Amino acid sequence: MAARALTERLRTESGAALLLVGVTLLALVWANSPLSGWYEHLWELPIHVDVGDLRFDMDLHHWVNDGLMVLFFFVVGLEVRQELAIGSLRKRSQRLVPLVAGTLGVIVPALVFLAVAGHADPHGWGVVVGTDTAFLLGVLALVGPTMSSQLRVFLLTLSVVDDFLAVGIIGVVYSEDVRVAPLLVALAALGVLWLLGRMREWRSSPYVLVVVVLWGATVQAGVHPSIAGMLAGLLVPAVATRRDDVLQAKSLFRDYWQSPSASVARNARVGLARSISVNHRLHDVLRSPVSLVVVPLFALANAGIDLRGGALGDALGSVITWGVVAGLVVGKLVGVSLGTWGAIRARLGALPDGVGPGSVLGGAALSGIGFTVSLLVVDLAFDGTPAGQAATVGILIAMVLSALLGWAIFTVARVRYGEASADLPVTLTPAVDPGRDHVKGDDDAAHTVVEYLDFECPFCARATGMGAELREHFGDRVRYVVRHLPLEDVHPHAYLAAVAAEAAERQGRFWEMHDRLFAHQSRLEPDDLRQHAAEIGLDLGRFDADMSDEALHARVRADEASATASGARGTPTFFLDGVRHRGPHDARTLIAALEANEDDPALRRRS
Repeated sequence: MAARALTERLRTESGAALLLVGVTLLALVWANSPLSGWYEHLWELPIHVDVGDLRFDMDLHHWVNDGLMVLFFFVVGLEVRQELAIGSLRKRSQRLVPLVAGTLGVIVPALVFLAVAGHADPHGWGVVVGTDTAFLLGVLALVGPTMSSQLRVFLLTLSVVDDFLAVGIIGVVYSEDVRVAPLLVALAALGVLWLLGRMREWRSSPYVLVVVVLWGATVQAGVHPSIAGMLAGLLVPAVATRRDDVLQAKSLFRDYWQSPSASVARNARVGLARSISVNHRLHDVLRSPVSLVVVPLFALANAGIDLRGGALGDALGSVITWGVVAGLVVGKLVGVSLGTWGAIRARLGALPDGVGPGSVLGGAALSGIGFTVSLLVVDLAFDGTPAGQAATVGILIAMVLSALLGWAIFTVARVRYGEASADLPVTLTPAVDPGRDHVKGDDDAAHTVVEYLDFECPFCARATGMGAELREHFGDRVRYVVRHLPLEDVHPHAYLAAVAAEAAERQGRFWEMHDRLFAHQSRLEPDDLRQHAAEIGLDLGRFDADMSDEALHARVRADEASATASGARGTPTFFLDGVRHRGPHDARTLIAALEANEDDPALRRRS
């Protein structure tokens, strides 16, 4: 149990950050101990791999940096593709501010480094361009606002842009002696990945095979494979889960329940895999090994610098050290803050809801933690020279200073400017009004479940049957309330369907229309709505008049305004006893959350 609890703790962002800190300290202690010789010999261990006429001849240190770290950049590429396809980079208004901030967060630090240390070694400017996403989010969890989900999304988007540019710089600036033939093979592998995506190949094995070929060709070409990992991740398709695929998987699992055999189990596994995009499946498989094994191993291999014999004093007296510190601590803070402010002033977008300027400044300070990418560039730019030791010391100093500066800014923002949170609201606003809201259940029920829904949403409670499971479990101890949140950008018929439900309410048939609309989600055109009204026995003349009544449209818009005020941005969003539920929304999870509220009277009936 203790080992499992520790593993779960390490899987969190703060736990992963603490693990990296611990491994970094271990590397420093080991490299400066009487066992330092073992440390050096370990990473110099030669490992040869022959594949036909190809020979991969690297020491263990390079196998970690040029081999395992490709998985890190591949995961980053997968995340970028997810954000572009269905996440925070999907909309222009959402991506432009972090795009500008991330770009200036690369340019300004490089200029600061060149201004401070360019005369000593201009080749090292790439050390300060990258932000360590894992460390950034981990330290944010430790020193940032208690609730910082929206700030986290903003910083994740910014760091995605940062990582993309940094990897491009590594691949272009720090690659030497490029060989044409393997490079052409690498380009062909990228083309095959693109074709696999276009062909909607759902199996992960073809992608994995091509990525391995891409890595090998990139290494043989003399280009740093980090860029191959990033580009490969970008080419693996990410799409939202479709309801039809989920229903197909459910049908296959029902077959297995009725006939548990190996062949039926295989079909169920295949159906489940096909319902989730290959991007999400690969990301889920690789995320934990990368954060818990690959990145810590990279830190162990690269953070161990020998500071004995005056080396620390030499590093502290080196302009390279302070160029790196200035670039990361000052350059990142100024670049990200200036980019954010400039993009907002140019009306390219706005800050996420709930995120104040103090939180942005705090996040900009934390972006000066450049650990992973920075150490990788040190290895490429300085290749074990004293300047490389100085740069590594600068990275470690910048990591500490950036964390302390971020903590100080967050503290000032909270105490002086009241920015105690950087997240969406969590309290239902306004509270449930039985005279206005659509309520199923007793007003004196112990629990209240409010769902913001969209009649085209394939995963809302009525569509999945989850609402019925809640009522079956709790009986008259729960009341169920629905409010409208039509997502018109993705569900063009949802708004008129919501108005139709309100028109049915005027004739006392809201719940009949509610059930029928969810049962016929593919038929929500205006003529379909009239047919649904006729099927449940509404007066069509009155229904038509009510559909044009501005008061009903205002009623739907009022629900949308309450969703905004309550922090609901998608469907389904649930409020349990007046508090927004975050995380999975399956029936078992919601039942467990409601039962947990029974042990805390302060959380009950907050609706």
